[in-house]
Amino acid sequence: MTHRSTAIPLLLVLAIAGCAQSGPPVVEPPPPAVDTAAAVRAIRAAGEGIDSAVQVQPLRDAVIEGYLKKAHQAESTQDYASAIDAADNALKLAPEAPDLLQYRAELDTARGQWSDAEQLALKSFALGPKLGSLCARNWQTVVEARTALNDAATVAQAEQRVKECRVKPLLRM
Repeated sequence: MTHRSTAIPLLLVLAIAGCAQSGPPVVEPPPPAVDTAAAVRAIRAAGEGIDSAVQVQPLRDAVIEGYLKKAHQAESTQDYASAIDAADNALKLAPEAPDLLQYRAELDTARGQWSDAEQLALKSFALGPKLGSLCARNWQTVVEARTALNDAATVAQAEQRVKECRVKPLLRM
């Protein structure tokens, strides 16, 4: 019995030691890098080719147009800090302009600021038209942000919303 009584504690010690030893720590791979330029192109492409019987273009103050021109010039050279500064100055003069909010969301997308881009796009949607080009760009921004954030369920919902922005024209006889 002594042989058996010493074997049980020895097995217990070995079992505990086996549990204490762990392999190398499991390191999760980093999320894949997101091509922010491709995301911005996808957002802008979502709004192309959507025809509407009525296109509403706001009449703008020349100062706002000047800021937008500066923003677009800075963006074309990938100087996003200057582009954002100019767009923010335009937004100070027209804080509820849906197209300005969406443009600002696109600048955040270019910088990989996904949550900020999504919030601005949703605010633009809330203030803007619920159909057409701007609507499609709003929801495509959500698609791109949620894709970058690995939120497949929201991506699917946002993709459906992009489709809903496109309304076929009525058949006229």
